[in-house]
Parts: sequence; structure tokens; C-alpha cells
Amino acid sequence: MPELIAPTARLHASWLESHAEWGPGGHQDGAGLWLAADADLADPGAFADWVAQLRAQSDRSLPVPAGRVHATHWWIVEGDTYLGAIDLRHELNDFLLRAGGHIGYSVRPSARRRGLATRALAAVLPEARALGLDRTLLTCAEGNVASARTIERNGGVLEDVRDTEIGRKRRYWIAV
Repeated sequence: MPELIAPTARLHASWLESHAEWGPGGHQDGAGLWLAADADLADPGAFADWVAQLRAQSDRSLPVPAGRVHATHWWIVEGDTYLGAIDLRHELNDFLLRAGGHIGYSVRPSARRRGLATRALAAVLPEARALGLDRTLLTCAEGNVASARTIERNGGVLEDVRDTEIGRKRRYWIAV
């Protein structure tokens, strides 16, 4: 049964298999790869350092890089198999309000069409409420029908479709 867990270095091999499925330059929303932009994540030590950074992002007593916000990261797993990632950004900065939203998620290509993103999003919405949010913003590319359905199945109400610096985005709000 799939579940959400905190990122862990013990899933290094499975994460690498998933990462390979995305191919060069594949974007994985909610994975926090920006924290490891220059790291060789095939190296177990670099991977463990990145996992520690992901976990530390939720600690509000620690500073975050300029232009970033605190976020909580979870991995979608089944047993010892990494299936995807989801993160909850604790607040919105200008960029997130325009284009990124509070929550980002991605599912590895071989695990899609199983409802994993829909279930993961449903599990994270109460976490948003626990942070004191009364609604969350989610965005997806205009043509990403699967993501739009995931958001709508979780109560997303379309606010608008707009051009952003990262492409044309559908912007939804979900009351939590």
C-alpha cells in the first residue's frame, strides 16, 4: 500500500531508478531537486546530504535561501520503492503566488495512472490546515490534464489560466 514518508537515504537505489525514468532535464515538481542542483546524487554521500537538506526545509528555526520558503517534503513509496514526491510550501512568495503554488508533486513515469498523486494530495491537505492555512494554491501546466484532474478531485476550484515565467498555468484554490 503506498504511503507518504519523510525523505530517507535508505531509498537511494530506488530513487536513482526513478530519476532515470525522467530522462535528462526531466522536471520533478515537489522533489526539491533545486537543493541539489550541483550535486552528483548518484554518490551516496551527496544523496544523504540532499535528503538532510530536504528534511531541514521544514524547520522554521533554520533560514532558507533567498527567494525560497520553508517547505515540508514527503516521498510517495510502496515498501522500498520510491514512486514520487510531494511538498507543501508553508507560505507563498511572489513567484509561488504567480506560478508555483503551495503544493507541488510528481509521480515517476512507471507508477502513473494509479491515483497516487490524488491520494498524496488528499493526505497533505490536512497538513496545510495544521500549518494554519485556510486554503492552498495549486498550479499545473495548462495542458497537464492528469494534474488538473488530481487537483479537481481534491476540491480545486479554478481561479484562472495565465502566462507565467515558467509557462501557461492553470491556478486552483483548495479550501482546507
